[in-house]
Amino acid sequence: MFTTSLLTLRTALTISALLTTALFTTTSHAQSGLQKIVVHGTSLEGNLEGDSADREVFVYLPPSYATDTNKRFPVIYFLHGYGVGAQRYVDGVLSLPDAADKTMGAGAEQAIIVAPDAYSVYGGSMYSNSPTTGDWESFISKDLVGYIDSHYRTLAKRESRGLSGHSMGGYGTLRVAMKNPELFGAIYAMSSCCLMNQAPNQEAVEAQIKRLAAGETKNAAGFANVLEAQAAAWAPNPQNKPYYFDWPFVNGAAQPQVQAKWIANSPLIMVDQNVPALQSFSGVMLDVGDKDTLLATNQQLDAALTRLNIKHTFEVYDGDHGNRVGLRFIEKVLPFFAQHLQEK
Repeated sequence: MFTTSLLTLRTALTISALLTTALFTTTSHAQSGLQKIVVHGTSLEGNLEGDSADREVFVYLPPSYATDTNKRFPVIYFLHGYGVGAQRYVDGVLSLPDAADKTMGAGAEQAIIVAPDAYSVYGGSMYSNSPTTGDWESFISKDLVGYIDSHYRTLAKRESRGLSGHSMGGYGTLRVAMKNPELFGAIYAMSSCCLMNQAPNQEAVEAQIKRLAAGETKNAAGFANVLEAQAAAWAPNPQNKPYYFDWPFVNGAAQPQVQAKWIANSPLIMVDQNVPALQSFSGVMLDVGDKDTLLATNQQLDAALTRLNIKHTFEVYDGDHGNRVGLRFIEKVLPFFAQHLQEK
């Protein structure tokens, strides 16, 4: 084994927010350290948001990658949170490659770490599948995994692949893993957002429509576009120009079918339909800070997994949504995958 409501979402993910050009080129990747590549996502082609299908990806190669050229390694995929790209996490949260070098260079078994960038025109893909955003589920599970296995010395089997992420990335971890259990052997979801998705109310929708019409959300940072990101991911409508999604209210009238789509994309609902997948993993772990505004929904997910007899570990720690993520990645996430991923 590899060793040792909208206000709530806005508050939590804002803390996360505080926290390129090689298209499928064949290379030996002989050096250890941190690499930045670009992976073309066939699954993202033709998305109606106009986001590029060529995605920046950070690849951490452990210290022995360059010296032990016959060795193959387990892979940990890490999904970043909303409002920032992968680089912000790699540099400022996970502190790659230095933090991982210190851990893996101190005698621990070693692994490749892969962090794809899922930043979109609306600030985040929600790692979902829609014609508006593109099929991010397949990009992670098929395009990215296929590329990494074909370009690096990986152990190309589910028992040696782990999927993890923080906030929106925690949501993505649960979503992608439940739908692709044949590809991942263990999962670790950190401070997951969006576990129960209630569509925004009429007032919030009307205010956002006005801001869109006034051009106030274009190229805006932070949470200016979070409702659009979620609507594009969970209520796409290729016929509804110019944004290609549906709002849960139209001219003051509720749209029950659209509102139901938001709820249907909630992991607290999805887990009941994915019990065999969740039971197939060698390890499932959730964590959240005791001062995180997402504490309650993460506790509800823990309770749901317990009710469904899904073996898992849940940990509440002293912290908020973002202040312990880097430390816990080193002290908790890496040891978790050390225990649950095969190294041969």
